[in-house]
Parts: sequence; structure tokens; C-alpha cells
Amino acid sequence: MLSGWFLWFILFWVVFLTGSLAIGGYFMFRKFLKRLPKEDGKSILDWEEDYINQTRHLWPQGQKDFLEELVQPVPELFRDVARQKIAGKIGELALKENATVISQDLVIRGYIIATPKRDHKFLIKTLKEKQINLAPYEQLF
Repeated sequence: MLSGWFLWFILFWVVFLTGSLAIGGYFMFRKFLKRLPKEDGKSILDWEEDYINQTRHLWPQGQKDFLEELVQPVPELFRDVARQKIAGKIGELALKENATVISQDLVIRGYIIATPKRDHKFLIKTLKEKQINLAPYEQLF
């Protein structure tokens, strides 16, 4: 019969493993859902890659650097995923507007649309540091 500290250790270990597996499974399931094809035959991730590939030639180096600066607060482990999601949204906007080059305006609008509201604080801070007018983007926030 289990008793004392060993019983508590086993109970803690069971709860810890169950919690860890649940959290990991949740994130894996979200990635799985993004990979499922939609009605048009492409998944969300396929569309992101397609938009990036179609607009790759429109990106000047300055805008690539600006995007890299905007994704700096994202932990390095997730930075590539965030960069791809944001670049995909920027590419989608550029294609819809028939842009000939990716402008700073497109980068900012794509960042706002592609990221959750909690990440907008850093964007606002960065734009104020660079003395960029926030008025055109107020309705997107």
C-alpha cells in the first residue's frame, strides 16, 4: 500500500504528465486543423505559402528588415511561424490591391490583421518610436 511522500509524488507526476500531454495535444491539434484542406482544396497554410511565393519578388530589403523588427518580441521558437503568417497576410493584401511593391503601409496593415490584439501594443510602440502616423490604422486596431 502506498503512503506518505511517495503517494504524493506519484499523484503529482500523474497530474503533471496529464497536463503536459493535454497542452501539447491542444497545440498539435490546432496545427492539424490549419493543415486540413478547405472547400477550395487548399489549407490555410497552403494559402499562406502561395501568397508568399507569388509576392516574393515584391519585397524590398527595407520592408523585410521592418517585418523582422516587428516579429522580434515573438519567442525565437515561434518566430518563423509568426513571420510566415504575417508575410502571408501581407502578400494577400498586396495581391488584392495589385501592388507593384510591398510598402510600409502594407506591412503595417498586414501585421495588424494577422496578429491578435495583445500584440498590437508592441506595434504601436514601434511605430511611435519610428514617428509613423497611427491615424490611417486606427480602424484596424
